[in-house]
This record gives sequence, structure tokens and C-alpha cells, in this order.
Amino acid sequence: MELDPAAALDALVASGRDPGCAVAVVRDGIVEVDHAAGTSDGSRAWSSDTLVMTYSVAKPFAALTVLDAVSEGAFALDDPVVAWWPEYGAAGKAGTTIRHLLLHQAGLPAFGPEADEVAYDDREALVGLLARATPVHEPGTGVAEHALTYGHLLDEVLRRATGEELAERFGRIAAAAGWDLHLRVADDDLDRVATVEEVLPTWRSDYVRDPRWGPALGRPRGLLDPQVLNSSRFRRTSFPAIALHASALGLARCYDDVARPDGLVAQRLGPELWRAYLGPAATGHDLVLDRDVVWTLGFQRDEEDGRLEIGMGGAGGCSAWTEPAAGYGAAFVTRGLGGHDRGDDVWRAVRSSMEPSTGDAGAST
Repeated sequence: MELDPAAALDALVASGRDPGCAVAVVRDGIVEVDHAAGTSDGSRAWSSDTLVMTYSVAKPFAALTVLDAVSEGAFALDDPVVAWWPEYGAAGKAGTTIRHLLLHQAGLPAFGPEADEVAYDDREALVGLLARATPVHEPGTGVAEHALTYGHLLDEVLRRATGEELAERFGRIAAAAGWDLHLRVADDDLDRVATVEEVLPTWRSDYVRDPRWGPALGRPRGLLDPQVLNSSRFRRTSFPAIALHASALGLARCYDDVARPDGLVAQRLGPELWRAYLGPAATGHDLVLDRDVVWTLGFQRDEEDGRLEIGMGGAGGCSAWTEPAAGYGAAFVTRGLGGHDRGDDVWRAVRSSMEPSTGDAGAST
């Protein structure tokens, strides 16, 4: 039976499981679903241009920004990081390549204990900790999602090689493509950002107590705290591993484009780099996620009933994905910090209404 994504969203809010959320589906540039339910802050209705913080949904966009620099010749995927960031070679990391950073294979899935005493927006101090850190495995020999460190690693290499910070370069890419996606919120957009709140009472404490996620998301302090996340200080901060503020429609537009060989992303990166962005590149048991994962140079790849999906989810429950065989991009975003059960309901509804076609534009990915 075909399910309705808008009805699934309305049911989440009507049942009290979600205080405010949105779903969008775009296929071949045509908006097929753009629906919101609930409020953005407890009183204002959620609208199509409401932005919300999406946690790790940010990571593919940090990766895209670095790949964009690769496409322009700033550096190559297999260049050693120390070619641009010499200090990074300390403690057995001299063999780390830019490819390792993109694939969560650098061996630095968490900031060290010293980060407990560092402010989340003290970028220089956090980057210094990464340069001195000892990897948990030899770079390139394992996979472990770099929950908070991913963006700082990529940002520092990009700054050293090009003189441009990652959030600024991504802002230019997003503006050119027409995506309502922001790795740092401009002052003029602050009033569009939804207020996040915990909908699962143990959401924060479950992460903090977990032996894998506690270090990975708990250092530096505050990034699981709604009061911090709702502050203008955080929204104005570039923290590229998690601080993507996005509309559902902005994400769906991007994910619709990214899987198409004639899309803006493919044209910008070139065919070879575009295929590498979407194609499987590192497979194994992820030490942080504690499950087998197929990483691309930016995304996770999953198959369900033989249907390939490429995308990324975030700790609070947001997610975005493309199904190349069905030719669409989709996103679910929420201001309720909780589990992925709500997104799973929306995912099932989207999936049932978007059957794969025989004209498989993205099959080669």
C-alpha cells in the first residue's frame, strides 16, 4: 500500500511524538512534496523556509566543499595532510591522506580529554589538539565516524591550502546552486532557525553515558545541550561536522541534484570525482557506529530490499537521502531531539511513493 509522506508527518505531530518537522521530495528538479507540521518554536508555524540544526547531515557538505577544491587542483585526494599542515604529522599521523580524512579513516573519531576544557568555538585550540593527537588506529586501516572532528580536519586542510574557510566556500557553492543550506547562519537568517528541544527524556544522557558516543559527541562540552544549540553564538559558529542549518526543501533539492550525472554537482566536480563522491570507498565495522558501514567520500550507502540509498542522518533525528534508481532526493528535518523512529516513518512513506524507474540515471554510482 502506498503511503503519504505528508500524512506521515502530520501523524507524528498529532500524536505528540514531534513538536515540529518537515519533509520534502524533489525529483528531476520538480518539487513533489514540501510539507511541514507543528511549530518552529512552540508558537510559530513551521514553514517551507524554516531552518533547523541537523547534526551529521552536515558531513556530506563538508566533504563536497573539499572535493570542490580537489576539482580545482588545490590538492589531490592522496596528498598527505602534512604537505599542507606539517604539525599534523605528530604521533604517527604522517601517513594520513586527504582521502583518509574524507573516509573517516584518520583514526581521530573524537577530540581528546583535553577538549573538555576548550570552548566549542575555539577553533584554533581544537585544531591544535587534533594536530598533537594520537590516532586510535593506523590511518587508513579502520573506519570510525569522526562525529565532531570531521569538519575541523577538513576545514584546516582547506584553509592551509587555499586560504579560505570551509563554511565560506560552501556558502558560495550553496548560493550558486540555490540550496537553502548553511554551515554557518548569517545574521539575516537567524530568525528563520527553529528552536530544538529534547523529545526523548534520556536523549542527551544516553549519548553521554555511551562509551563510544560519550567521547565522540561530548568533547568539547555543550554540543548536546539544547540551550547551547539554540544560542546565536552557536548558530554563528562554523562547526562543519554538525552545524548545518537546513530546510527540508534545501536538502531535497541538493540530494535530487547530486545523484544525476547531468546535475550541478556532477558538472562542478567532473565525472570521476562525482563518481568517487557517491561510490563505495571504505567498508568495514565502524568503531563508533558499531555496525558495518559502506562509506563514500562523504556519504553512507545502504541497501534495503535491493534498493540502493545514499545519504546521511544526524544525531537528533534528521536525515536526507537519494535513491538513484528512483531518481529523487528527500529529507526529513525535525527540531525534536530524539531517535530515528520518526524519520523511519517518513522514510517508509517516501519510499513507498517513489518506486524505482527503468530509466536508472544513477545506476553507475
